[in-house]
Amino acid sequence: MTRVAAVDCGTNSTRLLVAEAGSPLATVEREMRVTRLGAGVDRTGHLDDAALARTVDVIAGYHERALALGAQRMRIAATSAIRDAVDRHRFLDAVGERTGVAAEVLTGDAEAATAFAGATRSVDGAPPYLVLDIGGGSTELITGTEGPEALASHQIGCVRLTERCLAGDPPTEQELAGARAVAREELGAAIARTQAATARTVIGVAGTVTTLAALHLGLPFYDAGRIHGTRLPRAAVDELTDALARQPAAARAELGPMAPGREDVIVGGAIVLREAMALLEGDEVLVSEADILDGLALALLDAAGRDQVG
Repeated sequence: MTRVAAVDCGTNSTRLLVAEAGSPLATVEREMRVTRLGAGVDRTGHLDDAALARTVDVIAGYHERALALGAQRMRIAATSAIRDAVDRHRFLDAVGERTGVAAEVLTGDAEAATAFAGATRSVDGAPPYLVLDIGGGSTELITGTEGPEALASHQIGCVRLTERCLAGDPPTEQELAGARAVAREELGAAIARTQAATARTVIGVAGTVTTLAALHLGLPFYDAGRIHGTRLPRAAVDELTDALARQPAAARAELGPMAPGREDVIVGGAIVLREAMALLEGDEVLVSEADILDGLALALLDAAGRDQVG
């Protein structure tokens, strides 16, 4: 049985999946660390030294863990923060030196297509689908049935929106209004490009959506098995966004399902989700724990299968 490892280096978090072929994947291990690789990139265009160092350390640890678990193939993919950084070579060189694996930088379109593949193969919803992937630096909207048919990647994510608009702790009403306006402008363009309003099922992926689902369920801690497949109502998103926006980050950090390091950007992500649902005029989002990370692993397994046939 071929075992593979995928690493997703996002703007906010760095994640590992070790998996084998299953239905569609059999998870061996998942790990997530908030490393904030994209800290300051929106403002400076350069990678922060401390953020780069801690992210590469985590990736090196993931590489060792994947080898210990018997992974035969590995893929390390970076997204919005590295796309935007003019000194991205520092990341690519450091990862190569520490792991021996050539990291890749996904384009916005490739990121969207990979997220669609991961999300739609693991949930029970009616096509056509809209996959809404709210990352740290960008948000992807992907529509399709069997595969992506239209996609858009826009530079609006939980970290980027927070750094641009939400300086207060908690944010002021003026800051919140500004964040909502920025999100609406970016998302409106993406929805028009993808004809997203025609989708029958909206699938929400990544940490903002899954954390809001956990809070909606009242979970005392983050439980991926309970969260996956949850239907998150629009009314609940509205209530949670308002409640979180009234709290300082320290209070949010005390909420059981809140991953360390997410408490200061969850309001930005919630605003993106809230505005997307309002523009789509949808009643709910189907929450999936499977996303771009699963798409990366599926692609590795597909490649391994082709090699064995060949």
